[in-house]
Amino acid sequence: MVNMHVKERFSDRLYEGSKDIWEQSHRHPFLAELKAGTLDPERFKYYLMQDYVYLIDYAKMFAFGSIKAGDLEMMGKFSALCDSTLNVEMGLHRQYAEKFGVTREQLESTEPSPTTVAYTKYLLDVAAQGTLAEVTAAVLPCMWSYREIGVLFTQDSAAMEHPLYGEWIRMYGSPEFSELTDWCIGVMDRLAEGLAEPELAKLERHFLIASKLEYMFWDMAYRQEEWPV
Repeated sequence: MVNMHVKERFSDRLYEGSKDIWEQSHRHPFLAELKAGTLDPERFKYYLMQDYVYLIDYAKMFAFGSIKAGDLEMMGKFSALCDSTLNVEMGLHRQYAEKFGVTREQLESTEPSPTTVAYTKYLLDVAAQGTLAEVTAAVLPCMWSYREIGVLFTQDSAAMEHPLYGEWIRMYGSPEFSELTDWCIGVMDRLAEGLAEPELAKLERHFLIASKLEYMFWDMAYRQEEWPV
């Protein structure tokens, strides 16, 4: 028997509203070929370089979260996420990029593509002008959708053990990354409690736009997008 008194979480609303976008990402040739192990390494190398410069601004989002947090515990958690992104995730990124012949100097001198600029500047605009709830709504699609991809791909043993892409799949399909994602989802639900519908709609809009930009990021990497001039 269904319990009619169970209150829907705001994150459920976000997930349902973005599910079609995420499914399109899962079907995109970049991810489909990555899972199959047939993705051209040059496309993945391009992705790694763009993702590296993306992570620089993604770390800034957590710094904004720490600034806008209302208590010390939340400040500390967002500060730790900023530190982890800069000093752990980006360090692993540099090590992984070496497999593809990409040096730290090349990573740090990467020119952001038009799509990377659009995505990161949208995030930072939300962070500069918005609330902690808006910061969380904007950063959550990246983390949550990567968890979806990682968990899905780890169900394929061949994909998980691929010599080039297996490490990436195992990282985003790991229990540690899932736990971090669940924490961020929980923060989103807590921050959404008691907000009026116009505010909830604003949060949902940030989440949807960031989800669409995630799709565009995969597409950009597959095309190895360049500036027109």
